[in-house]
Amino acid sequence: PRQRSSFTADPGLLAEAKALGVNVSRAAEAGIEAEVKKARWAQWRAENAEAIRSSNEYVEKHGLPLAKYRQF
Repeated sequence: PRQRSSFTADPGLLAEAKALGVNVSRAAEAGIEAEVKKARWAQWRAENAEAIRSSNEYVEKHGLPLAKYRQF
């Protein structure tokens, strides 16, 4: 089930959205979903920064593993 919530927004923006037939609840949900995705990605990058750094260092030093099999 969906959960009710309330938020504040610019009244002019809400009026324009209403005039254009924008479903404000769905638009807000899509915006929240996008921000959550962005925050999860940032959190993942922060949690895995050391592994990413280590992998990049390996590639810089040794090249790509299996590079000799690349066909491009």
